[in-house]
Amino acid sequence: MTVYLLIFVLGLAAGCLSGVVGTGAGIILLPILVFQFGAQEAVPIMAVAGLMGNLAKIMSWWREVDLRGFLAYSIAGAVGAAGGAMTLLVLPPNTAEAALGILFLLIVPVRHFLAARGVKLGLVGLVISGALISFISGIVLTSGPMSIPAFAAYGLTKGALLSTEALSAFVVQLVKVGIFWWAGALPLASVLKGAAVGASIMLGAFVGKAVVQRMSARMFERALDLMLIVAGLSMLWAAFA
Repeated sequence: MTVYLLIFVLGLAAGCLSGVVGTGAGIILLPILVFQFGAQEAVPIMAVAGLMGNLAKIMSWWREVDLRGFLAYSIAGAVGAAGGAMTLLVLPPNTAEAALGILFLLIVPVRHFLAARGVKLGLVGLVISGALISFISGIVLTSGPMSIPAFAAYGLTKGALLSTEALSAFVVQLVKVGIFWWAGALPLASVLKGAAVGASIMLGAFVGKAVVQRMSARMFERALDLMLIVAGLSMLWAAFA
């Protein structure tokens, strides 16, 4: 019971953080889910929870969705996510954990590479990003630290960025959940666990909206940078601990 209480409390915090900067829920919750359920079960559980968390952000900012950006990213992303999820199902557990560590190591360098060169993405760039990032997320669960910079490079910020990324991630995660269900890797028990975690994330996400509404665009960008730095450091620690 202590572990489940901790997961719920962390889910609230993760949902609030994700509601502010668009990502972070998986980074916060993944270590304890992997510890409690194992890497391969933790991924489908978090996929269900992430689906609910993104739904909360969509509900909060639905008026600001950039439909062109959403379609460009999510159509290719759905294909990439299906390939990644099917790849995960045939990987040995140790390989899945190693893939998580590799992603942890790559997030900060990729983000700084894009920022230092002032990379701007058009619709074609979002299509390519959607396919690649979603394939990675199908294997290692979390793609937010990579997809958020992609949408920011497309020119979105605050509510428009949060809602468009959340709607795209919702489609991608729906595909992953469908693959896991079809392959028998998402039994009812895992669905219920994911729903419980997702409920706490949703509550936190609605709190996050209130925070974002009080932030300037500059403050939002700084918060995003801080989140990515913290995420990178935590991932490095997880990889080498």
